Amino acid sequence: MAKIKIKIYTQATGYVEAELFDDLSPKTFRKIVESLPIEGVGYRWGDEIYFTTNITQSLEENAKETVEKGTIAFWPPGSAICIFWGPTPASKTPSEIRPASPVNIVGKVLGDPKIFSKFKSGDKIRIEKA
Repeated sequence: MAKIKIKIYTQATGYVEAELFDDLSPKTFRKIVESLPIEGVGYRWGDEIYFTTNITQSLEENAKETVEKGTIAFWPPGSAICIFWGPTPASKTPSEIRPASPVNIVGKVLGDPKIFSKFKSGDKIRIEKA
């Protein structure tokens, strides 16, 4: 496990604490931790932020088609880290959180992930070790 901070550069710039788990998607976990800090321009897709990285990793054995509120995941087709806190355009019900396609689960936001609702496409985001 690795403790991280996620910083969003919006009108309400601040850090959110999170954890990355080494047991859910171990190959993806290693690549992300070795790449920290990671910074990029983020985009909103419903109640999801995603941003492209230089990490390449295929789907792992236990990739998921739906996730829970606060999930941090890696989306292989876009080489992107994703943070989820509510429904996306792919969700089939208002309570379902569905990525565009399966993702490797790598962690969870420890605080209230609704803070990301202030994020706008084009804002910067940074993930670093805590």
